[in-house]
Amino acid sequence: MALQKEKTSMRNQKPQERIRNFEEVPLGYTAEEAINEANRCLQCPTAPCVSGCPVEVPIPQFIKAIREDNFQEAIDIIKSKNNLPAICGRVCPQEEQCEKVCIMGIKNEPVAIGRLERFVGDYALEKANKEDTGCTKPVHKKDCKVAIIGSGPAGLTAAADLAKEGFQVTIFEALHAAGGVLRYGIPEFRLPKDIVDQEVKEIKKLGVDIQFNVLVGKTITIEELFAAGYQAIFIGSGAGLPKFLNLPGENLNGIYSANEFLTRVNLMKAYKFPEYKTPVKLGKKVAVIGGGNVAMDSARTALRLGAGEVSIIYRRSKNELPARKEEIEHAEEEGVIFRVLNNPVAFHGEKGQIKKIECIRMELGQADRSGRPVPIPVQDSNWFLPVDNVIIAIGQTPNPLLTRNTENLKTEAWGGIAVDEKLATSIPGVYAGGDIVTGAATVIKAMGAGKKAARSIIEYLEEKR
Repeated sequence: MALQKEKTSMRNQKPQERIRNFEEVPLGYTAEEAINEANRCLQCPTAPCVSGCPVEVPIPQFIKAIREDNFQEAIDIIKSKNNLPAICGRVCPQEEQCEKVCIMGIKNEPVAIGRLERFVGDYALEKANKEDTGCTKPVHKKDCKVAIIGSGPAGLTAAADLAKEGFQVTIFEALHAAGGVLRYGIPEFRLPKDIVDQEVKEIKKLGVDIQFNVLVGKTITIEELFAAGYQAIFIGSGAGLPKFLNLPGENLNGIYSANEFLTRVNLMKAYKFPEYKTPVKLGKKVAVIGGGNVAMDSARTALRLGAGEVSIIYRRSKNELPARKEEIEHAEEEGVIFRVLNNPVAFHGEKGQIKKIECIRMELGQADRSGRPVPIPVQDSNWFLPVDNVIIAIGQTPNPLLTRNTENLKTEAWGGIAVDEKLATSIPGVYAGGDIVTGAATVIKAMGAGKKAARSIIEYLEEKR
């Protein structure tokens, strides 16, 4: 049988249809397609793909199980390391991680590891819904309580790993629903919220308790959690404070941070207005500042809300766009205009409302320490772009409420929590990981931090016994 050089294609909604709805764009593999793609795996004895995975999923083994039409075994193998496979299969940048080091990818397209993980994750959720078995296999409960702050990918991962070891785990979530950035930051068409709900439900089956509307640092403090009998605490509250450009006119009406825009659409269901009374006022011409996944999400969401022209303004060239290749391609297919090598310098309005962006053209100079070329303004190249709205998507930093209200908790100059190599903070028994430590990063890296913190907490608590 001849080697299939390219990935098994995955069906997508057609661009002209999907820009009019918020339904998921990629439609996933059928069982036949998944088995076909699994047969492309070389089953390398060195398995470099595993070292490329932040949560160390046994990739060749779960792919082998798919190849053998044993999907239950594939589920068990993945869930030995990853409790959110249906989510990871959709939003993780596999092309920069496991697939990047796939041996098949040296001469051909790498194995579609992410698509296979999604297939297995979806199969597991469908099976769980049909069987509705309630709790998973019981574990011996330890007389030891651990608190998790934040129900994003880091918090959910740490909670699941600790619960599997018998610890009594409670997650404290500031919002009214679980998921963190998975819920408020990623649009429905990329990550359906029923998938988040089902993955969270599976984690709760492990015995994890989730308390909502609890803002640690305000509603309750770290000190009070210890006083309530929690013997260790993990802070995984993410990075939810938006960054701004600090340019003239940035306070004009019609300018949103991507955080506010996506939170209103995703968490507060603005995309279902008038069913939900949380509209987002949006005109016909929208510009998004930034080039990452959040910028792509914002631009594609604006199109679905009725914008006629949506532009991405990015100061480097298209080759340097930090967003996933798939997200860029989907945005282009949907009609997003990429105005690369441009940078905003001011916002201009009338009667308090944004009307146009003043931009300057850029050219690329030598690479800096990050390895990316430095964008340099081209003198006397200013130009104006008429707009009705602007969405600023240039990153986030941690909300300082928790750190400012916790004595002796050391932070970095930029606001993140300072930790050691085991993710221990300056307070004994308190650990931190994910975006609150690194700044805004990927879902899978946050999950990797959650796993590492769980191991460190287990070691800390066993030493105390």
